[in-house]
Amino acid sequence: MKLSLILVAALLPVFGQAPPARPKPVISPEVHPDRTVTFRLQAPNAKEATVNIEGSKPLPMQKGDDGVWTVTTEPLAPDYYGYSLVPDGVSLIDPHNWLLKPNLLATQSMVHIPGPGLPWETTDVPRGELHHHFYKSGVIGDYRDFYVYTPPGYDPLAKTKYPVLYLLHGYSDDASGWTAVGRANVILDNLIAEDKSKPMLVVMTLGYGVPEIVTPGAGLRDPDLRMKNYNLYREALFTEVIPAIEKDYTVATDRNSRAIVGLSMGGAESLYVGLNNTDRFGWVGSFSAGGLDENFDATFPKIQDARNLRLLWIACGTEDRLIDWNRKMRGFLDTAKVEHVNIETPGIHSWLVWRRNLAAFAPLLFR
Repeated sequence: MKLSLILVAALLPVFGQAPPARPKPVISPEVHPDRTVTFRLQAPNAKEATVNIEGSKPLPMQKGDDGVWTVTTEPLAPDYYGYSLVPDGVSLIDPHNWLLKPNLLATQSMVHIPGPGLPWETTDVPRGELHHHFYKSGVIGDYRDFYVYTPPGYDPLAKTKYPVLYLLHGYSDDASGWTAVGRANVILDNLIAEDKSKPMLVVMTLGYGVPEIVTPGAGLRDPDLRMKNYNLYREALFTEVIPAIEKDYTVATDRNSRAIVGLSMGGAESLYVGLNNTDRFGWVGSFSAGGLDENFDATFPKIQDARNLRLLWIACGTEDRLIDWNRKMRGFLDTAKVEHVNIETPGIHSWLVWRRNLAAFAPLLFR
C-alpha cells in the first residue's frame, strides 16, 4: 500500500490530475411514451440548428451549456419519419441513429413511432423472403439490381403459379426504396396473414432508363431526357427483368396476373408503361404520379385499350404539389371513358402517404 501511494504521488506531477469525467452520451432520437420525440445534436460551434422531419415544418433546436442542441416534438402519429439535423444550414444524418432512409441524393435518418395494428409494423406472422438480384443490362449498359419478394409458403418446386406486382420507386430512390423505407415486404406479410391480400410476388426494379437523370442538377426537367428515361426503362423491364422473373420463379404469365404501380416518377412510369401495354398488364396504379407531359393524347395513344383493365387506381395527397397533374390526368381518363378509381387523401409528397397507398391498393389485386 505504501509503495502504491508513493507511485501515485510521483506520477501526479507528470500526468496531472485524474482525467475528467467523460461527457454523458448523446441519445438521439429518444421516443417517449406519449409519442413525443427528443432530438439531440452535439455541435458546440454551431450558431443555430433545426431538425427537419418528414411531413412537418423545421423545428428550431435550443443549445445547452454542454454544446448539445435539443428539441422535443409534439406527439407524432405512429409511423416511420425521415429527418435531418441541420446545423447552420447543413443537412446531416443523425450520428447516433442507425436507422437510415437511403436516397441517392439526400439520405436521411429515420425515427419509428410504433403503432399497433398498422400494416407496416412487424408482427408475429409468417414472413416471406426478399431476394436481391444483380445483372448487366444490355439495354441501359450498366450493372443494376432488382429485388423480389416471395410470399410465405412460396415453393419454387411446387406447381402453384403466383401473380406478380411490379412496384416502382420514385425519383432519387434506388431499388431498395420500397423495402428499406416503404416496408413493402412487411405490409404484404401482414395483409396476406390477415387474408386481406392474395399471395403474390413483388418485383422492385431500379427505375432509371437513363442513369444520369438522377445526378444532381439533371432531374426530370428536360422533357426529351425524361421520355428517353421512360422508354429505356420500359425496354429493360420487358426484355430483361420480366423474362428473368418468369424464368427463375413460378409465376403466371397472363396479363391478368401482372400488375404495375409506382410512386412519383415510378407512378408516371407505371401509367406510361401500363396504359400503353394493356396486353401485358391487367392492373395499373399510381401514387402521386408526376413527370409526364400534359399532352395526354400523345403520351397515351392507346388509351382506349385501357377500358379492358381490371383496375386503374390513381392516388395523390391533397397537399401534394402534384395534385393538379393527377386531377388533369383523371379528367383525361373521364373524357376517354376509361373507368378508374380516384383516391385523394390528406398528405404531402411523402412515404407517409405511399405506405398507406400500398396497403390499400394491394388487397384489390388479382381478385
